[in-house]
Amino acid sequence: MSLVQAALDRAEAAGFTISSEPPAGALLAVLSAAVPPGGRILEIGTGAGVGLAWLVEGLGGRTDVEVRSVERDPRLGALTAAADWPENVTLHGGDVLELFDTLGTFDLIFADAQGGKSHGLDRTIAALAPGGHLLVDDMAADQEQIARVRDTLLAHPGLTAVELPCGTGLILATRNRQENGAGVA
Repeated sequence: MSLVQAALDRAEAAGFTISSEPPAGALLAVLSAAVPPGGRILEIGTGAGVGLAWLVEGLGGRTDVEVRSVERDPRLGALTAAADWPENVTLHGGDVLELFDTLGTFDLIFADAQGGKSHGLDRTIAALAPGGHLLVDDMAADQEQIARVRDTLLAHPGLTAVELPCGTGLILATRNRQENGAGVA
């Protein structure tokens, strides 16, 4: 059984209904496949591990890429941690906004939780390496908060971004290679 199917089954059994949708998952797999050797991936909002499974599947068995995922809910964190993940996957419990200082920078960040997206988006952008990609999911949630996220990402001087109208809405942003962290919103 694939990691994605196992994660979907885990989510269903747990009654977790807000997992990454197939369009977001397929894009995550494509983006993770492009992470350079020795690169790093961060997922914010592990949930039942569906997005994480897509990220790992996209690596195609590569273990040279460090994959970290942060989940705030201890019940979901324990559920997902019990799955069989490759050795290059590390799960963190806690609030990503409290963990950012210890996590470093990443070539790919998947922001799928309020912390790091609706709250602390500046910290998420700062954790993105030059040339790195940021995928933000669930752009159809609270319209006022999402409008701020959309405006920040699409107008940010250090990012090139596009809104993708699929599923619950996605924004894909790439940190400009000449951007060094200055001017982060």
